[in-house]
Parts: sequence; C-alpha cells; structure tokens
Amino acid sequence: QESWNPCTEPSRYNNTEVLQRLSCMARQHNLYLVANMPDHQPCPLRTSPSSSCPSDGRWQFNTNVVFRSDGQLVARYHKQNLYYEQEFDTPPQPEIITFDTPFAGRFGLLVCFDILFHEPTISLVERGVRQLIFPTAWMNELPLLDSVQFQRALSLGANVTLLAANLRFNQLLMKGSGIYTPFSATYHHARKGDPEEGRLLVARIPVLDPLWVGQSAATEEPSSSQAADSGHCHQGSCVQPPTPATASAVSPSTATFISYMSCDPYTFVLLNETEGKLNVCDGTFCCHLQYRQLPQGNSKELYALGAFAGTHTVNGRYVLQVCALVRCAGSETSSCGQEVEEAETKMDFLLEGKFGTRYVYPSVLASHMVLEQPEHLEKTADGRVTMKHSNMTSGLVTACLYGRMYHLDNE
Repeated sequence: QESWNPCTEPSRYNNTEVLQRLSCMARQHNLYLVANMPDHQPCPLRTSPSSSCPSDGRWQFNTNVVFRSDGQLVARYHKQNLYYEQEFDTPPQPEIITFDTPFAGRFGLLVCFDILFHEPTISLVERGVRQLIFPTAWMNELPLLDSVQFQRALSLGANVTLLAANLRFNQLLMKGSGIYTPFSATYHHARKGDPEEGRLLVARIPVLDPLWVGQSAATEEPSSSQAADSGHCHQGSCVQPPTPATASAVSPSTATFISYMSCDPYTFVLLNETEGKLNVCDGTFCCHLQYRQLPQGNSKELYALGAFAGTHTVNGRYVLQVCALVRCAGSETSSCGQEVEEAETKMDFLLEGKFGTRYVYPSVLASHMVLEQPEHLEKTADGRVTMKHSNMTSGLVTACLYGRMYHLDNE
C-alpha cells in the first residue's frame, strides 16, 4: 500500500527514527533486513459493539518489518497469536505476508507464538512458501519445547527453511537461535554461565522456493551432520494430581502411570529393560517404541515413553497428539516429564505413532541442547509417522513426535 524508503525520505513521516535507522542499515550494507518492532496504526472508531477498535482510536501491533537492499520498505506483518502481550492488539484479520528476493525467491513472516498455530504458519506452507523468517522471544520449555528443538522440528516436519532469531534473556530462559533446512541445522544455544550476549550465525543453504527463477539453486543432500513465544510453564506451576497408588502394584513391564509434561497429563510406561518393545496409549491414540539402551559408565537413568492426545490449556490453547521418549529427572515416576538438560544414556530407537494430522514435528534432543538429525523419517498416507535413530553422539534427553491437530483448535 505504501512505497517508501525511510533512508532517502526521512522527513515524510514523523516519529519514524527506528524505521529510518533500519532502512539505512539495509541500504549501507546492501542487505535484506527483517526486524521486529512495535507498530501503532490509526483505528476507525465505531460505536458498534463488534468493533475491535480500542477506545483510544489506535491499534498497537507486534510487527515484523522488511527492508530491501536499497532501503525500501517492502513488507510488514502484524503478529496474530499474542502471548500475554497486553500492550498489543490482534489484527482484525490474520495476515499472510511474504516478500521476494532476487537471491533466494520468496520468504514468509511469522513471530514467536505464531509458530504453534495454523495462522499464519501453516497457511504460508500450504501456499507453497518454503522459507520462513521467525523473530522470537521464546521461553524454553523442556523436555518438548526448547527453542532450538522446536525450531528444528518445524523445519523437518513442514519441510521448510526456518531462519530463527531469538532474544537472549537469561532471566526468562530466552536463548537458542538457528538456521534450519530439512537437511541441516546451524544453531547456537547458550549454556549456564555463558555471557548474555548475541551470537552471529552464518550458513550457506539451498534455495527451497519452488518458483525461484534465479541462478541455479544450490543443492544439498540430506545429511546427519550438525553444526555445533511459545507457551511457557515450569513444572512447579502445574497443578498435578497424585500418581495413582495402584500404579506400583501393577507388573512393572506393563504398568502405566500419569505424570505431567508441559502441564499436560501424559500416560507413561517405563523402559525397565536394556532393550525391548513398548506401547502406551492415551485413549485411542497409541505410541510404539523399539529401543536399545546404551548406558555409559555406572549411569542408571530412568526413561519413559509417554502419549498425550487432547487440548493443551495452560498458557495457550491448542490440540495435540504427542509421542515422546524422555529421560526422567530422577528415579521416581513422578519425575518423568520434568525439565532435564543432561543425559548419559545413548539410545538406538524406533518411535512410531498413528496421527490424525499430517502436521507432525519430529525432534531428537541430546545432552547439553545438542540436536541430532533422525536417521530415518517416514510418513504414510494413513497418518503413521516413524522416526528411527541410532549412533547418538551423546545421551538422549528427548525423542518426540509432536502432532498438531490444527483442525480441532476451535472446537
């Protein structure tokens, strides 16, 4: 709607110093630049009860802006899915925003919590957009939703490139950014004690835009090699019912128990043998595991296979089907599902579930926030998803198939 270069036309609008600075950065360094910032827009005040216009006559949005390499403002996206952001408004209509580049074709825009929802993320993917840009202030939530873990999972599950730039704020567990393709991951995840500062990531990656007509796109074979606003809820903030007393009385090989993970009640079964096969179900949704544990030294870590099918309702509402193999935090069943960052036990495994959605996001998270590329991923037309992995570089923290039932979110 607007043709404007803030760097060369700084006086056209008042109070646009931030846009001017970003525009000149792009122009001076010959870069395409995406930044996240607030935006306020006039809102037509109406007296009708259905009007979404705030009483002060203006909207405030959480916003991505995009500048071309000459400084031209070429795209603007308003965040759809807010996460405890009282200072911002939801746009009247979901925005599906893309921009084109001469070097890699088309990119789509989303912000933080958006990544867990159909709008705009899946709408972009369903329209053929294969390259997504993702500024975020993601609060890590182990064992299923650590930043780099889910960034990688989205890239694999949706078969897209994801450029993820996270805030770095230790107090709120905001750390972890990366450049992900279906074949590779270049990422950085800060550890305890690391200085609270940014990190520049650079990677050469293939062009995935199917309509790109530039020079011949780089090709890359799938490889297992790795370069070294999410809902957030700590275990302590979940209200957990006591584990049923009958669980310990059942045969250990078949005993199931309920424990909370990311504030959802998972049905778990323990891995009591060095190797074996297990099934666990939540209602009619079942997960299957074949495994072989490779303990290191005197390690006696407890692992469990969990299944959950239902609506996640804490810090956001969305419908899930999840199969997860996790290291428990301690030796008690009640510790299964709690946050764990380290593990010594390596695992060869095949994890499988039959999902009611084609949007299933796979992840293998190893000790100290190391991502591993699954050796084999397979999806069948009837919804069965299989993830196979072996030869781990370090201990297993989580292996997960995270299914999102977008079509049930509004029911």
